[in-house]
Amino acid sequence: MEKSSILIVDDEAMNITAISQILRHDYTVYVEKDGQGCIDTAMELKPDLILLDILMPAMSGFEVIEILKKNPGTKDIPIIFVTGLNNTQDEERGFILGAADYIRKPFSAAIVKLRVRNQIQILNQTRMIQNLTSVDPLTEIFNRRYFYTLLEREWCRALRQQTPVSLLLFDIDNFKEYSDTYGHMQTDAVIKGVSQIIKSNLYRAIDIVARWDDKEFAVILPDTVQPGACIVAEKIRSAVEKHLFQIDEKSGKVTPSHVTVSVGIHTVIPERHGSYDFKDLISDVNQAVSFAKEAGCNRVCTFMH
Repeated sequence: MEKSSILIVDDEAMNITAISQILRHDYTVYVEKDGQGCIDTAMELKPDLILLDILMPAMSGFEVIEILKKNPGTKDIPIIFVTGLNNTQDEERGFILGAADYIRKPFSAAIVKLRVRNQIQILNQTRMIQNLTSVDPLTEIFNRRYFYTLLEREWCRALRQQTPVSLLLFDIDNFKEYSDTYGHMQTDAVIKGVSQIIKSNLYRAIDIVARWDDKEFAVILPDTVQPGACIVAEKIRSAVEKHLFQIDEKSGKVTPSHVTVSVGIHTVIPERHGSYDFKDLISDVNQAVSFAKEAGCNRVCTFMH
């Protein structure tokens, strides 16, 4: 089982060493010595938990947590302050800013272990609930609601790193006619089959597929330029066209049939001070799908300004 990850941030090497020794057997531990290092590592590695000192040079822990809580990619990472500050006002300020817990220095190993374990347990329970509400029950891929969250996260990453993000939308052609001809059970089998074809043709762990609506599937390809996105889209379009849908594993009976998909693509490098955002990207990809439909279906079209 993969260990949970913890980022320890303290400007004193002695404290980093002490906490690392307490936690390293049970967790994957990362360390940073200042606020900016904490922010950079949190954005890049997305640790499960951050143990954050408050009194640090250049940037205090209070300033760090404000920045992390405003960023969509890091706002949900629980943060425990580990500090020598002993007054109630500082502790209250920490909780107001979004801290999950507060450990006072000098700390004991037992307290550190218990506070960390409690936060990891809460995090795992939260993730379990999120998984139950983020997956489409028919296709067992992400649903539309959760896809918005993932797209916003990738958009923020692309904005920060100034890298391209490609969005693809696959629409099953003539879906209503197919459903009227073959019925609900076979339509469900085709939807599941198309989702698996898309999923099986995405080879990077960072690529994301979700069910957009009854007959549409959305794909995020981070750090992918438009020609690369077109190659992926065409490969999937061709695989769907060639696939013979035959057997639904539950019913054991599906009339052999073929379907096709129309695909829309748009690739953007987000502008740091621009008004265009990920919702505009969705709108433009929908327009590209419309281009594909109007051109005769079963084809890949990119968004044209």
